[in-house]
Amino acid sequence: MAEEATRAAPRPAKDSTADVRRLVERAQQGDRLALEELYLLHFDRIYSYLHMSVGNRHDAEDLTTQTFMKMLESIKRFRWQAAPFSAWLFRIAHNLAMDHFRASRRWQPEEDVPEPRDETEPSAEAAAMQSIGRQGMLELIEELSTEQQQVLTLKFVFNLPNAEVATILGKSEGAIKSLQHRALVSLQRHISR
Repeated sequence: MAEEATRAAPRPAKDSTADVRRLVERAQQGDRLALEELYLLHFDRIYSYLHMSVGNRHDAEDLTTQTFMKMLESIKRFRWQAAPFSAWLFRIAHNLAMDHFRASRRWQPEEDVPEPRDETEPSAEAAAMQSIGRQGMLELIEELSTEQQQVLTLKFVFNLPNAEVATILGKSEGAIKSLQHRALVSLQRHISR
């Protein structure tokens, strides 16, 4: 009986490249448990990213579901390249969020965006947020371009390296560095006022 319960509830895999690679290979062969583990491993980050992107829980939930449906539909076509599997999922989520914006042509924050989990050390973003407050920071960020908002979210909330951000947004690493620099300079100007 205990053995059946162990098989029925898979443990989430560790987030190492080798573990994820094995899960993806199993999922590409139709292993349902591997698909579930990939879902459990990536759900929180994808949902948080979409929630921050679209600004409300309902749309974020819908887009998260759509992201994982697209993962299911196209995982057999996924090929390992320079970026990790998570960047591929973030790219799917990003594309869905952009489609959502094109369809609605508006951004309406419904509630506070959830705090990112697992912050181990204070960052420049955290220091800035302490000095002007979370709501003030969100208002300042809303004044940035959509691309600048996306770069800051992926870099400072999800702690993704430039290469992954570039893959997700379909840009070069140089463009990502430039967008980040311009966004931070703009925020600094607004904070100085």
